[in-house]
Amino acid sequence: MREFFKYLFASMLGFFLSIIVVFFICFVIIAAAISSIDDDKTVTVGNNSVLFLNLDQAITERTPKNPFGNLPIVGGEEKDGIGLNDLLKSIKRAKNDDNIKCIYLNVGSPNAGFATMREVRNALIDFKKSHKKILAYSEVYTQGAYYLASVADKLYLNPEGALEFKGFSSELTFFKGTLEKVGVEMQVIRVGNYKSAVEPYILDKMSDYNRKQVTAYVGGLYNTFLTDIAQSRDIQKDSLYSIADNYKIREPKDAVGFKMIDGLKYKDEVLEELKAISGKTKKQSISSVSINDYAKNNGSTGSEKDKIAVIYANGEITGGEGSDNQIGSERISRAIRKARLDDDIKAIVLRVNSPGGSALASDVIWREIVLTKKEKPVIASFGDVAASGGYYIGCAADSIFVQPNTITGSIGVFGIIPNFQNLMTNKLGITFDGVKTGKYADIMATNRPMTAGERFIIQNELNRIYNGFITRVADGRKKTKAYIDSIGGGHVWIGTDAVQIGLADRIGSFNDAINAAAKKANVKEYKVVEYPDVIDPLKSLLEESTDKIKTYYTKQELGDNYLLYQQMKKVIASSGIQARMPFEAVIK
Repeated sequence: MREFFKYLFASMLGFFLSIIVVFFICFVIIAAAISSIDDDKTVTVGNNSVLFLNLDQAITERTPKNPFGNLPIVGGEEKDGIGLNDLLKSIKRAKNDDNIKCIYLNVGSPNAGFATMREVRNALIDFKKSHKKILAYSEVYTQGAYYLASVADKLYLNPEGALEFKGFSSELTFFKGTLEKVGVEMQVIRVGNYKSAVEPYILDKMSDYNRKQVTAYVGGLYNTFLTDIAQSRDIQKDSLYSIADNYKIREPKDAVGFKMIDGLKYKDEVLEELKAISGKTKKQSISSVSINDYAKNNGSTGSEKDKIAVIYANGEITGGEGSDNQIGSERISRAIRKARLDDDIKAIVLRVNSPGGSALASDVIWREIVLTKKEKPVIASFGDVAASGGYYIGCAADSIFVQPNTITGSIGVFGIIPNFQNLMTNKLGITFDGVKTGKYADIMATNRPMTAGERFIIQNELNRIYNGFITRVADGRKKTKAYIDSIGGGHVWIGTDAVQIGLADRIGSFNDAINAAAKKANVKEYKVVEYPDVIDPLKSLLEESTDKIKTYYTKQELGDNYLLYQQMKKVIASSGIQARMPFEAVIK
């Protein structure tokens, strides 16, 4: 009888759990459907409206289709995100929209790279040509936030707030000591002294080569940062350097004294000023529209016949389909092919924001660009980063546009083969035995050290891939292989340097690249179309919701240490020859 009740209760529990799971899925689908309907609605903008520009949200390459944004367990950090494409279109449209009186910029800690922020910043500078005002206010400005807000006509800080202005630093984390403690040896094979993605696993500090390039590119980023702020705030760049170097902004009044902000105000005082600008009395409410809602009115413009295709290559490069945040060679190659075969598409802009990844997958995408360039113009636009494999896929373009603070180059390859023998055998007591039909049948096994013969074979394979890499770059950039090798070797460059040494052609924005593509195709009226299609979140719900839930709770548990977890997970999961940026760069 006891067994009967045990099985009965077990069955009942399974039944109720199934009901809960089904209910949850139905709830998410219904919520997503309602949200999707809402997303399709246009937004009415009243007269004398204030455009509320919240730049603390994630700024991605394209606005994600995320109907789960109101469900924190699923939506996570993607909630309220906006794409750079929609952000730039919206600011440009607001410039000539008679209903938009001014912009209220609110930013404290932006979630975007410096090249992306510069795109937004330049769009705001262009908006000011309309003689409409931009007001910025925040309780706290990080350095990135101040970089964006410094374009405002009036820049305000809370009287008890804070302005961070201290210079840049980049800190790398090294795992060599941890790996030794647990008995794991990272067997590294690479081409290029600057290809330092492997260093965190074999060293306990930066190599001289890596320190040299990090110093150069962090200094380059900082130079652009100071130059742009100096122009917007009409302060000498040397003065800004001194302010940061001596940490002179220690309390809010210091920021006023050094003319870095225009005044200390509470939010209610800023709102009163916005009322005055928009022609409202003190008793009237401000008519406002958020940038996310305003972007819903971004419609397609231009000729239906002549089109410029923008192909988004965003994230790490891998084989297969990938996703909106991961470059799958199959999905991106198919998109390039589709654009090439469409006679209405007169030119292509390849928008790259990638630290690289699989060397093989990068070559697959490169091939499609080479074939397409024979039939129509291809212009590459590099975002925050287009390094290693990210540079590989764009190097064949007719022209390459970068921002001064784009991170690019890193022409090199590497492979990491972990050896878990010490961990398994000496720490856990696990041993291995087996048979094989050839000396190299178990090459790249992870339960023993590599032999000299195996290392020789793998090194030769890396040399072959590297030779192919620099050959493709040399052909695309019309340089000699010897020259590309001299600036390659895994060396990371910022955009300004990349133009000087010939890895890129022009400093220019995303829109500059689109205009250049149209000009090269000799079309004046055109419509911009985007590839590949944004993945329908409802279609991938059952496949991705579990991963999103796991990611959400892992981030909640680990907090700032989530980046370390990602780095360890990434290196363990990496397979095949990698053409990746040498490190995860975090600028503070």
